[in-house]
Amino acid sequence: MTEAYLTPAGEGSSEYVEKKSRFLGRVFAVSSEDEARALLEAVKREHYDARHNCWCYILRGGAKRYSDDGEPQGTAMLNVFEREGIENVLCVVTRYFGGILLGTGGLVRAYTAAAKDALLDAGVNEMRQWASLRVTCPYSLYDRVRLEAEKLGAVFESTDYGADITLALLLPEEAAEPFAQTLRELSAGRLVPEKVGSVFRGVLRK
Repeated sequence: MTEAYLTPAGEGSSEYVEKKSRFLGRVFAVSSEDEARALLEAVKREHYDARHNCWCYILRGGAKRYSDDGEPQGTAMLNVFEREGIENVLCVVTRYFGGILLGTGGLVRAYTAAAKDALLDAGVNEMRQWASLRVTCPYSLYDRVRLEAEKLGAVFESTDYGADITLALLLPEEAAEPFAQTLRELSAGRLVPEKVGSVFRGVLRK
């Protein structure tokens, strides 16, 4: 089973202003160093007139690079993503100098804020193996079935209302059997989830 990990859900951007300096954050989901470097060069071309383009990337498998691009050492944003456990990510923060020196502490705060806000804008996907399940239950048990699934981190894909209710949902692979056991106990053995497949995909973290 492929190990679960966190990665940006898409591209994110932010703008942070401190004493007339503008810090423009960009976050991308990437899968290789070549992709990260190509996106980095594209951002640099876009902001060719900026004073600094600080950047970092972290890839699954261990590749980890960063550059403070002439700013005091430590103002790169690497630790933002390390703390959050985000992988397969590129972050670039572009600074347009406003004429007022911020000092190392001010720069750290500004670059960190721009990176965090760009990640927030992008959102975070939890990439993991999911069991795809279908459950048919009577209306009287629907709320309880849904509650038990939510406790185990379910993602609900569809709900069909007929003579009974049929739920299509994703559960973390390791939660499928505990969920089945709970439903058996809940229904005196009448409810048996049908596993229709297994998929490795990202689901947006709330």
